[in-house]
Amino acid sequence: MSAFDAAVAMIPQLIAQHGRWQPEKAALVEGDRSFNWAQFDAATNRVANGLAQLGLTHGQRLAVLMSNSIEMALLLFGAGKAGISVVPLNVAVSDAAVAAMIGDSNAAAIAASDAYCTRIDRLIKAGQLPATLHRLAVAAPGENWCDLPTWLSQQSAAAPAAQVSPDTECNIIYSSGTTGQPKGIVHDHRCRLQWANDMSIALRYHSGCTTVCSLGLFSNISWVAMLATLLVGGALVIMPSFSPALLAATVRRLRVTHGAFVPVQLARIVEAADFCAADYSSLQTIMSCGSPLAPALKRAVRDRLGCEVIELYGLTEGLVTTLAPEDMDAKIESVGRPLPGQRLAIIDANDCEVAPGEPGEIVGAGPLVMTGYHNRPEATREATWERGNGERWLRTGDIGRVDSDGFLYIVDRKKDMILSGGQNIYPADIESVMLQHQDVAEVAVIGIASDKWGETPLALVVARPGATLDLTALIEWTNSRVGRQQRISDVKMLDQLPRNPNGKVLKRELRRQYAANA
Repeated sequence: MSAFDAAVAMIPQLIAQHGRWQPEKAALVEGDRSFNWAQFDAATNRVANGLAQLGLTHGQRLAVLMSNSIEMALLLFGAGKAGISVVPLNVAVSDAAVAAMIGDSNAAAIAASDAYCTRIDRLIKAGQLPATLHRLAVAAPGENWCDLPTWLSQQSAAAPAAQVSPDTECNIIYSSGTTGQPKGIVHDHRCRLQWANDMSIALRYHSGCTTVCSLGLFSNISWVAMLATLLVGGALVIMPSFSPALLAATVRRLRVTHGAFVPVQLARIVEAADFCAADYSSLQTIMSCGSPLAPALKRAVRDRLGCEVIELYGLTEGLVTTLAPEDMDAKIESVGRPLPGQRLAIIDANDCEVAPGEPGEIVGAGPLVMTGYHNRPEATREATWERGNGERWLRTGDIGRVDSDGFLYIVDRKKDMILSGGQNIYPADIESVMLQHQDVAEVAVIGIASDKWGETPLALVVARPGATLDLTALIEWTNSRVGRQQRISDVKMLDQLPRNPNGKVLKRELRRQYAANA
């Protein structure tokens, strides 16, 4: 540990510091319940001491399968005070994926909302999880579970004895779980403190902020908002679920200033039938993340909500750029520039850096980058680009370009690229054109097999409410506006696009579903 690290407080110490110096200030709010900072500090101490009493030791892991709640927040940050790493799980995944992630993380305990306890019991009974797993639950369903509120009340509120160093593992966040083999992204406490520092500055957090968390707290997007708010000592408002009406009521009642959203949420907010009746005047700065924010929606959100909108491009693995509000009009299609301390480059298929303006894979390095993928050394190696000087940079798997002013533009996902007639086609280019059609609400373009071209683009569209789309006319309209190689071969209508809980379109599912349309 360096002298600098020894002098810097990690997240657990920051909670204790706020508990001492601003004890009566609001820290957590969920519905009609709230904790001030003194209560938050004491409750997270109880979590840490209780986990130690269960026999969990420094470096072990606590899996969390919970709906958004104050209890979930207490567990996420209380475990860290005991040097125990948290593994927050996506509640929307299958039982098999839950078992795979808990097993991969080698968690010693699981905390669950009452709605998910039966899932855990079922997996233990089937032998997919160990019977020795300690089980904690809100409204515990049976003798094999500890009732979380009762259990917490029995623990000491004194500061735990565990020593948390910068190198102590803080969390494992799984990058998948909806399909494919999930990869656990490991962050230590030093890295997470750096996230808190960088995000609070880039997203303009301050001690008077009130931050709404409307996405699952298992998501790294929520962690960005939570870490930044914890650093500055603001208040976290936890929404059990999202709807435009519930958000509007929450913002009005609590005078919310900040929040983290995904584009599909923002579209629902500004398109809500009762939008004009909502009071969003307290909002100061909101972040959009998770998937590209279309320029038209970017402007609509800023103009209609009347607050600063910062688009963030980033990976849980650790590379981040932001588009500052001051740059939005001039660089509306960009996702901004790297944060201070971040390094970014664009490389070609031969792993050589390209000239400004040329597309290639985005790679980056800096203090936000993960320790690695848990138990996946091969995946960690595959995600690494070695520069000529021996530096190890993170491969993002995204295709982008950087303009002469240093602004990054996302072209597409590398794996989503369509190779047609020997030409690289980026679906995002076609999607951006089709979204300009007045009757198209959403669109996803995928590649399907073609005897003539190898692959050809297929567009899957969702119509705007009340609109009737002529698909033949839409094909003609689109193909008259894209390059010759980009012309779509067909269009299919969908009621909705499949998305993960963070709003990202699941193109793997679409490719699998429409493979027969070759």
